[in-house]
Amino acid sequence: MGRIIVRLDRVMADRKIGLNELSEQVGISNVNLSKLKNGHISAIRFSTLTAICGALRCQPGDLLEYAED
Repeated sequence: MGRIIVRLDRVMADRKIGLNELSEQVGISNVNLSKLKNGHISAIRFSTLTAICGALRCQPGDLLEYAED
């Protein structure tokens, strides 16, 4: 079985945006955004993914990657 790798940290670094700023733009807490950034989640709402993509001007595929085990 494969796994999903979250690349939010890389996209944030490319866009030079910090956790606090992105959290404010997206409307989710720093704690939840940090959990997402570090891959400590098992699900994400499409509305959250949409808001993150809008704030970072990216595609979902820029944030998520599938990897074989």
